[in-house]
Amino acid sequence: MDVVLFDLDDTLIADEEVSRSAMEASARLAAKLHGADMAQFLADARRISTVLWRDNPAIAYCAEIGITAEECLWGDFSAEAVPSLPPWALYFRHALFDAVLREQDLHGDDGALAAEFSSSRRRLQRLMPNAKETLARLKPAFQLGLLTNGDPGLQREKIEASGLAPFFDAITVSGDHGIGKPSPDLFHILLQKLGAAPGAATMVGNSLARDIAGARNAGLARTVWLQVPGSEEYAEVTPDHTITGLHELPPLLRSLTSG
Repeated sequence: MDVVLFDLDDTLIADEEVSRSAMEASARLAAKLHGADMAQFLADARRISTVLWRDNPAIAYCAEIGITAEECLWGDFSAEAVPSLPPWALYFRHALFDAVLREQDLHGDDGALAAEFSSSRRRLQRLMPNAKETLARLKPAFQLGLLTNGDPGLQREKIEASGLAPFFDAITVSGDHGIGKPSPDLFHILLQKLGAAPGAATMVGNSLARDIAGARNAGLARTVWLQVPGSEEYAEVTPDHTITGLHELPPLLRSLTSG
């Protein structure tokens, strides 16, 4: 049986857009509690987050396994192997919202805005269009694997909230191994769990740099890039196939395997 490997964030579940919506919820609360200007709040949050992120003592580790600044606003990282990350994440979320308010000469945050982001990010989680339907259509004909970068606790929380776990024969999270996509080793770890060879596998993901390049490095048979408007990552790699929605995947794979 052929194998199809899936990325998680912005492939099967919405990620970047949900984080933006959570930040907008914090901005609305800042307007209500402090009289903050929402547009300035959002612009300052983007700018200040970038500046603060550079001082992350675990920045190299975060880049390797795929932990983003937005995830440091709502994850607890209790399962992380890098002890400096959990306390810094707590500092980061307080420092960010405090600094954003002070940019408008307002009193600093008492934790309410950080709490609003965290609760909104969890409440607003949703699947990408046709995610569940696509997996259900593929499940009878393929082994399915999930390969995701990120913190083990946070990624498993996302997977649990999505309801998609039962579709997968094996799941691998980068944080469990200290390496992330595009490292070919991570792909091989998942394929070993599935008892499958790279030549029998297809990778589906939204990131050219991580999913497509990594699959190529690992020797997978084919790659399918899910082009998500607004979250494209360009890299010096060309996918074998490009789709703009998950509903296009089952007929594409049927045509490829039958051919």
